[in-house]
Amino acid sequence: MIMDEVTTTVAQVHPLARKKKNSFFGHLWENRVFLLLVAPGALFLILFFYIPVLANIVAFKNFSYSDNGFIASLMQSPWNGIDNFKFFFQSSDFWLVVRNTVGYNMTFLLLNFFFAIFFAVIMSQLRNRKLLKVYQTSMLFPYFLSWAILAYFVLAFLSPDKGILNHIITGMGGKAIDWYNDPTWWPLIIIILGVWKGIGYNSILYFATIMGIDPAYYDAAMIDGANKWQQIKHIVLPHILPVATLMLILNIGGIFRSDFGLFYLIPRQSPSLINITQTFDTYIYRALSQTNNIGMATAAGLLQSIVGTILLLIANWIVRKAEPDSALF
Repeated sequence: MIMDEVTTTVAQVHPLARKKKNSFFGHLWENRVFLLLVAPGALFLILFFYIPVLANIVAFKNFSYSDNGFIASLMQSPWNGIDNFKFFFQSSDFWLVVRNTVGYNMTFLLLNFFFAIFFAVIMSQLRNRKLLKVYQTSMLFPYFLSWAILAYFVLAFLSPDKGILNHIITGMGGKAIDWYNDPTWWPLIIIILGVWKGIGYNSILYFATIMGIDPAYYDAAMIDGANKWQQIKHIVLPHILPVATLMLILNIGGIFRSDFGLFYLIPRQSPSLINITQTFDTYIYRALSQTNNIGMATAAGLLQSIVGTILLLIANWIVRKAEPDSALF
């Protein structure tokens, strides 16, 4: 107690001591343990996310390779303004790419939002803990499988000559379907696979939020005679609404991005399915691998980021106006 009083008195009497304590470096030293914990993640972000952002100037250049390396190529390539963006906008694939990317992502957004909350609520109502762990593991397992592996599982079902589905169809007297050359069913296949793979991961946050609700709310509701549905409606859903709103804002920000593996590996690059599976990410990859047009590919990627940022800001602004506590910032 005496030492604390002396320290306080010294800090009050000597402005230099107080200034040192409140200085920038003083705060760094006080929080050195926490800074060391976040240092690896921050370094990773700086090296692989923030520094590469500078290379976006390629979108405004007529990029050509030089024997002296990428930096020399970047410096020597002439500026061409927004010609790369014009070329992308005027291409025949532009509206196709936008339609597919936005259409699939809107569908995923709505279905993942609904099913993630639905399964989280169902899991929270289970009282058998062992059975709950089995269900959670079964739902989460697909998330950890790569699309390269899942592409072969899908092939086992959709192979024209040896696929399980065609054997079932022909066994029932139907005609086999050449799945990889018939785009009719692929929007449904893509949507089912996308929702199935991510439903376990998407429901974790909601499940954790539900499990953190004070049991006193349920006790009070049961005393008032509320049934299960009324408890979910008036207790569970209001508690997960802020988390759901936050996730909705983040997902809207990524509406111009797509899962590359789902749209490139699952259809096995079939030319017959390009119009159904072509999205921004697959378009950028094909632009680089087939046409070697790095300027246009960079322009498309930059457009993704700009539009995503604008949508995120708009969604956050709308939420902040309606419910300030649920906004992202």
